[in-house]
Amino acid sequence: MIDGTKIAIVGAGRVGSTLAYTLATAGLVRTIVLIDADRGRAEGETMDIAHSVSFHAPVTVVAGELADTAGAAITVIAAGAAQQAGESRPALLQRNVGILRDIVPAVVQANPKGMIIIAANPVDALTYAALRLSGLPSARVFGSGTVLDTARLRAELAAHCHVDARNVHAYVLGEHGDSEFVAWSIASAANVPLREFCRLTGISCTNEDMTAIAQRVRDAAYEIIRRKGGTNFAIAASLTRIIESVVRDEASVLTVSTLVEQHYGIQRICLSLPTIVDCAGARRILPIQLSEDEVGRLRNSAEAVRTTAAQAGID
Repeated sequence: MIDGTKIAIVGAGRVGSTLAYTLATAGLVRTIVLIDADRGRAEGETMDIAHSVSFHAPVTVVAGELADTAGAAITVIAAGAAQQAGESRPALLQRNVGILRDIVPAVVQANPKGMIIIAANPVDALTYAALRLSGLPSARVFGSGTVLDTARLRAELAAHCHVDARNVHAYVLGEHGDSEFVAWSIASAANVPLREFCRLTGISCTNEDMTAIAQRVRDAAYEIIRRKGGTNFAIAASLTRIIESVVRDEASVLTVSTLVEQHYGIQRICLSLPTIVDCAGARRILPIQLSEDEVGRLRNSAEAVRTTAAQAGID
């Protein structure tokens, strides 16, 4: 574990502030700096979180400026514009790239040896933009990707198969968005291929079942947003899991969004694939065996991200 770890979070909105609180209670880090264009908002959130420190491991939680990212092991960028009614994804992306242009160079100047994790949407295109803006090695600039989607999938499969979610292994790959897909060919429960597990236990596992599960996973964020206006708890938990793998040098396999080069015929775009995450960052994409159909869907997902990025002027 990295001693005295400092984490900086840019954006004190729903996701950023929840992440700050989740990290504070997790006992993973010693210092959390919360940064926002609205300094008062960041100060209010950090004061509230700081008042909880007697209930968990000691941690310093303060508001700061972009210069205060200096010395942070990781800077999480959760700042981003909310999508307006009738606004297209490329238009939203263009606005959020503008925000990144103000943040990323300042972070790199203050903290050239740190990592950057993107937690704003559309995360894949923004991760690619941040990588280009930073000039840092790709292992040190990556996004939250489909880590949360994969957790949602495992929860759905655990309920369907009546087993602990920790005994389910399955991934959501590609774009964190409408073109994401489940890699059913490598899904398993208790180390048994999923379809075989279902056959042995008398559980239905038809194509219709799998399609319905994948649809619920893909639509989960929309359903939450419809009911409460946005997501924050689960994405904060997934970001905490990514940070944990870095600061504890766990080499966990997580579906973060990282630069894909020479994998499955895809080049120079950020997508989510099973990736080893450790103290070096998103160190290595694993060359997993996908079915022919899944490779096609991954390539389609890559083109969807590339098209959106190009429409927003990211090349």
